[in-house]
Amino acid sequence: MISTNVVVFSKDIPSVGNMSIRPINLEEDINFLHYWVTQTYAKYWGMLGQSIEEVKQAYQEIEDNANHHTFIGLLNDVPVFLMERYKAQEDEIAAHYNALPNDYGMHILVAPVEKRIPQFTWHVFATIMEYFFSLPFVERVVVEPDKNNEKIHVLNKKAGFVYEKDIELSHKIASLAFCTRELFQKAINKI
Repeated sequence: MISTNVVVFSKDIPSVGNMSIRPINLEEDINFLHYWVTQTYAKYWGMLGQSIEEVKQAYQEIEDNANHHTFIGLLNDVPVFLMERYKAQEDEIAAHYNALPNDYGMHILVAPVEKRIPQFTWHVFATIMEYFFSLPFVERVVVEPDKNNEKIHVLNKKAGFVYEKDIELSHKIASLAFCTRELFQKAINKI
């Protein structure tokens, strides 16, 4: 289990503020987490009608899995996004491609907007990618968003993800895509 009182990544973004990532603290985070995952815009998260206890149980199962972890992203110490990191070789996704030992997958959910910040979702996405590639054991990031989730496809492609194929997972038809440090850096340099 990862310590919940430690910031694992932090960066200052001009005109936005300090964005940081810390492990989830389920006891303290469950109220806002439940609120986030049950919003209509979070339909791809698959938890729209779940109770607070059901959401807590789902995240406890993730935290009990040595290969899957949940993190909370903060802007100036205020929670603004949820991110999951998982080892692709230990996930159902591994049955759909040649998963390598240093492939890690991610899931992202941005909190409901309280105050509009230009390019905010992109800043969140870029911060998460920088976090992943700051980890020496991550060589490639794998994503498998719902094939109908157009908003995330735009962000993935902007960050340099290369789409390979659609796959059928237990709970969705997903678009399988990959990004390396080099692809991400090349994409960032174009912006």
